[in-house]
Amino acid sequence: MKLAPLETGLKPMVIANNISEKENNLELSIQISLNGLSFCVLNKKLNTITFLKPFYQNKKVTPIKILDTLINAFESETELQKEFKNVLIIHDNELSTFVPKNLFDSNLLADYLKFNSKILKSDFIAYDEIKTNESVNVYVPYVNINNYIYEKFGAFSYKHISTILVEKILEAEKYAQNDKVYVHVEHSQFNIVAISKGNLILYNSFEYNTKEDLIYYLLFTLEQLGLNPESIDVILLGDIKLNDNVYDIIYKYIRHVSFGTRFDDYKFKNEPASNHSNFPLIHSF
Repeated sequence: MKLAPLETGLKPMVIANNISEKENNLELSIQISLNGLSFCVLNKKLNTITFLKPFYQNKKVTPIKILDTLINAFESETELQKEFKNVLIIHDNELSTFVPKNLFDSNLLADYLKFNSKILKSDFIAYDEIKTNESVNVYVPYVNINNYIYEKFGAFSYKHISTILVEKILEAEKYAQNDKVYVHVEHSQFNIVAISKGNLILYNSFEYNTKEDLIYYLLFTLEQLGLNPESIDVILLGDIKLNDNVYDIIYKYIRHVSFGTRFDDYKFKNEPASNHSNFPLIHSF
């Protein structure tokens, strides 16, 4: 019988069986989307990322298929067969929404989501509290993934990708005096975090198949927010680099474009692709 994930916003961390905290310094974070997986292993004692690897899908797949990919990764990658003190799952999908904490009621989770996400009556709904702006992020996790991780490791933690993006960007922009739009680019999906003077004004997520899709959604978002592409600062994170197709089309239509940075102090066994890549995964610890 499968054990269901905890039905609460409070999610305890895993303690690996038969291993004390002093003996085990490894922590595992896994970013899960229907377009693929990414793994990150941190040696806390050495402050070193010892393993960082994505597993992309050629196209968007089902939660059942992505679970198969996850199981295969654990079976094939020796770095994932070690004991871990803490395990965190990052659920990466478009099924989330932010609610002001003073208006939040845990009995109304489905009501918050149904206006901007297509959900089923059978969907399990979770939430993360975000202290940086006194809000609550309500979302649908991949329950089959949670069940598998629970069976494999016992108690673990999970968050939505937007929780990490919003928390870390708001922390970095706490004293900002101007408007900024962060664009976190992934394989066939991207997230937008718009801030004004350090405050969140919008978070949204879009799927895209072509670079034209991406720029259309980005320009439409700017228009809806009343932000001028000639003057707004757009900061890029994630799977994007100088002069690739996505960067070129953003730079063509938006005047002020720059790359962000993670501002982490980790050492790396193998360096990430850039200082702005793997932002939520590395910031999840």
